[in-house]
Amino acid sequence: MVTTTSTKKQSKFGLVILAYIAFISLGLPDGLMGVAWPSIRANFGLPLDALGIFLIAGTIGYNTSSFFSGRLVTRLGVGGLLAASCAMTGAAMLGYTIAPVWWMMIIMNVMGGLGAGAIDAGINTYIASNHGERLMQWLHASFGVGITMGPLIMTTGLNLFGSWRLGYTLVGTAQIVLAACFALTVSLWKRPYRGQADSKQIMDYQTPLRETIRQRGTWLSILLFFFYTGIELTLGYWAYTLLTEARGIAPAIAGLWAGSYWGTFTVGRVLAGLYANRVSSYNLLRGSMLAALLGVLLLWWNPSQAVSLLGVALTGFAIAPIFPGLVSGTSARVTPPHAANTIGMQISAAGLGVMVLPSLAGVLARRTSLEVIPMFLAGLICILFLIYSLSMSGTKPQDD
Repeated sequence: MVTTTSTKKQSKFGLVILAYIAFISLGLPDGLMGVAWPSIRANFGLPLDALGIFLIAGTIGYNTSSFFSGRLVTRLGVGGLLAASCAMTGAAMLGYTIAPVWWMMIIMNVMGGLGAGAIDAGINTYIASNHGERLMQWLHASFGVGITMGPLIMTTGLNLFGSWRLGYTLVGTAQIVLAACFALTVSLWKRPYRGQADSKQIMDYQTPLRETIRQRGTWLSILLFFFYTGIELTLGYWAYTLLTEARGIAPAIAGLWAGSYWGTFTVGRVLAGLYANRVSSYNLLRGSMLAALLGVLLLWWNPSQAVSLLGVALTGFAIAPIFPGLVSGTSARVTPPHAANTIGMQISAAGLGVMVLPSLAGVLARRTSLEVIPMFLAGLICILFLIYSLSMSGTKPQDD
């Protein structure tokens, strides 16, 4: 009995570590693109806002797989879904490295989006069902590790080898290796670990999607994730371009500070995990949104390069706890029977936000100037704050 319990604990720990590694790999591509985009744009002779087409392609795949993640988990199991998804994202990134024309990269990104959406929704649902908010914060801190490494990997590749393709080669290969790890552990993901084996968790409900869609909290949750991820990735994608092309900061320094955005982002999630059981989630999220607004206002103000860089770093730190906090709080907004369905919809909405809002920022920047981006972000954060307040009206804030 002791041996069995010990084995289960080891399996549980191993799966959590593997989930964290998967989230590191999930963050890498977003971090790569922010620094790679000027080089890709020059390579293929593209306009400033062509990034939007690329994001749309990825979002089509991402939204499709994340929206139906509940059904996919039922058919393939969590482990099988993650193995297939990592293989798809790895193949897509390796495909970028040999694509001779821009439209081929767009097609590859549809496949990459299919894989990323399933990874995101599948692991979020698994952690929400089997673990608490602390591990959820640290799961998303792992995403921060990946997205922090991305700019550094790409900056190194550009400075030492003059090629943006090297970064995608390294990350694509890592994804294929990760797919093999998931394939080897498929049976372990099927075991119940949290509490009693017969206790009902959010993954156990079979609530029809049409019932979940009727919930007011579901639609507010969808809006929350749409705006949040749009904010996160708008600054992530455009910070480097803003700092180099509009404010004259040297590319090497800008690359490091673009990485600092994701670096402080990661630190924020680690600290949020440490204090998850001591601070009200409601107060943590509201405070994070207000601090993010301050960071964006500093970037908008821009009295000096130092203040601009401080604004980037502060924004990254401030927004860090928001996404995992919103995922963990899903049950409070929609009740447990609708939580699993809503998580998939939220992740799908997050993908839509990544497509629409950074693309819109590019369009605005092309028609005016890159300086419009901090103003755009300030408005989005205000909207996010209002929607969150509305989603929690009538809901008693819970202490974690």
